[in-house]
Amino acid sequence: MTFAFFTGLAAGILHVFSGPDHLAAVAPLAVDRSRNQWSVGLQWGAGHTAGVLIIAAALLVLRERLPLEAIAAYSERIVGVALIAVGLWGIRSACVPRGASVHTHARKSFAFGTLHGLAGSSHLFGVLPALAFAVRADAVVYLAGFGIGAIVAMAVFAAGVGLVAIRFGQFKGLLYASSATALVIGGVWLVGR
Repeated sequence: MTFAFFTGLAAGILHVFSGPDHLAAVAPLAVDRSRNQWSVGLQWGAGHTAGVLIIAAALLVLRERLPLEAIAAYSERIVGVALIAVGLWGIRSACVPRGASVHTHARKSFAFGTLHGLAGSSHLFGVLPALAFAVRADAVVYLAGFGIGAIVAMAVFAAGVGLVAIRFGQFKGLLYASSATALVIGGVWLVGR
């Protein structure tokens, strides 16, 4: 079981940092200085993990009956649209004059992470090893490690983005840049997938 957990942990961390869509999705939310940046990553990671675990449970139960290729094709487009929405939200937030507040919800990160976890197909490669475990308990332990790794990695990334924004006082510039990145990656996800 220890092997399953640490393998899942490593896969969760790698999954977060190898996906430009994950980083582009969280960066505009993490630059928002109205809340703790690490909590944005924590919430997004928890939502993403919840979505991934729903998909993983379906895979474990329905292994051969799911049309994975069809699901993946539509899922990538959903992620593209969601990235564009985050990019547009970030640009709108950056345009608000200093001192004015943009109404934000702490649950936005969790909801977007959940959508991303349900819709993205790249996480399938992260959870597919769970299907290889002969004992279901090992598969569950692997998935727990995967989720913890993804949550911690996303919280660390968001905290890092927030620290950069604070350190250099470039909230608007970083918000514009990260939002533009989300728009570009969302467009690529829509067109190129």
